[in-house]
Amino acid sequence: MATIGALIGVVFVLIILGVIWWGINQLLPLIPLPPPFRTIIHVIIVLILVIIVLWVIAILLGVAGIHVGWPFNAVR
Repeated sequence: MATIGALIGVVFVLIILGVIWWGINQLLPLIPLPPPFRTIIHVIIVLILVIIVLWVIAILLGVAGIHVGWPFNAVR
């Protein structure tokens, strides 16, 4: 039963982050920035969103009983 809850949680997180991504893509062209800075900001936002997605999915999988090891936790 926890697996279904985790899957629903993953879907909700992806929907919320997708809406945030859409909003950023709509608002970023309205900010007057030179193209190199706009590209740098875009890449940073993508990296932040990917880290958030991976973190939330790992937490929800842990709730479902599937424990995901992070690469930096494996080396001890």
